[in-house]
Amino acid sequence: MSFFSNLDSTVTGIGDGLSGVLTFMINNPDAIAFLIIFAITIASAVFVVISADVVHSAFYLALTTICVAISYFFLEAEFVAIVQLLVYVGAVTIVFAFSIMLTRNKIMEKKGGDENG
Repeated sequence: MSFFSNLDSTVTGIGDGLSGVLTFMINNPDAIAFLIIFAITIASAVFVVISADVVHSAFYLALTTICVAISYFFLEAEFVAIVQLLVYVGAVTIVFAFSIMLTRNKIMEKKGGDENG
């Protein structure tokens, strides 16, 4: 009997904790937006690593840095967020993407034996 009473109290404690978290989330929509941005950041960072195409990886990197800048806005560090956008998204990622596109001239060619294109 004590196992079931301990289980009941554990389930009740978990339920109370979840209801507290849900109440906090409903009262703070900023927390919900932060969690959504956090999920997008983690997903795009994973896609940077697993993407087979290098150009797609560069654009996933741009999305990751944009999401990091948005999270800086949530933390009320506006200057750091703007610098993040200007330096990383505006310069590094775009230079990376253009250098990939300009140095790999065989991206658009067909992989078959057709010589006429």
